[in-house]
Amino acid sequence: MDWIANEAMYPEVLIKILLALALSLVIGVEREIKKKPIGLKTSAVISTFSCLLTIVSIEAAYLVPARTDINVTMDPLRLAAQIVSGIGFLGAGAILRRDNDNITGLTTAAMIWGAASIGIAVGAGFYIEAAFTVLSVMFVIEVIAPALGKFGPKRLRTKEAAFIFVLSDKAKIEDLIAYLKTEGMIIENLRIRQITTGSNQLHHELDFRLSALPKKPTTKLYIELTTLPYVESVEIEIFQ
Repeated sequence: MDWIANEAMYPEVLIKILLALALSLVIGVEREIKKKPIGLKTSAVISTFSCLLTIVSIEAAYLVPARTDINVTMDPLRLAAQIVSGIGFLGAGAILRRDNDNITGLTTAAMIWGAASIGIAVGAGFYIEAAFTVLSVMFVIEVIAPALGKFGPKRLRTKEAAFIFVLSDKAKIEDLIAYLKTEGMIIENLRIRQITTGSNQLHHELDFRLSALPKKPTTKLYIELTTLPYVESVEIEIFQ
């Protein structure tokens, strides 16, 4: 109760919580702008409560009275250490598996873990380190990563894409594959199945998984594909 009664501690505690909140807003706004599932509110809650638990963990270690009959040793970061383990449950919930090959949400899960780390760092008194870490991560995400996506090696500029075509003539499958290759696409996987329409006509559905270095906008490519005489329908999904 000595620490609670010591009002001189309150300003420092409030500054720590407010700083953790401010730094978490940087992460939260970035996730909100990109329409990610973990946004402003979640980042703020994780960071500020992690900061609070770290403060409690540190201060509680010094509230245990000394005893002469037994050696009591308290770890100041014992409670804070459990935050890192517990936050993994939230991070796992942000990771989604799409189809068989695509996993999304890894960056968001890492941001959740990062928000907790910022709260712990601020709660332990590492203000400059926490601020520098947030700014460094934001610089990589907002500046370096987009720059590499536009001007980096070909492999980094390549995007994953999914195409679903319905053809009326199976003899035109090779023509379609040749057309996609001329557009700078590398076929990673192809699934073909025969389907029957309502008029009992046979059609052929081709499900492509591609690595693409687009030469033209997706809308223009879609228009060109729909004008091919042997293409009945087309569906395009570009993974960002």
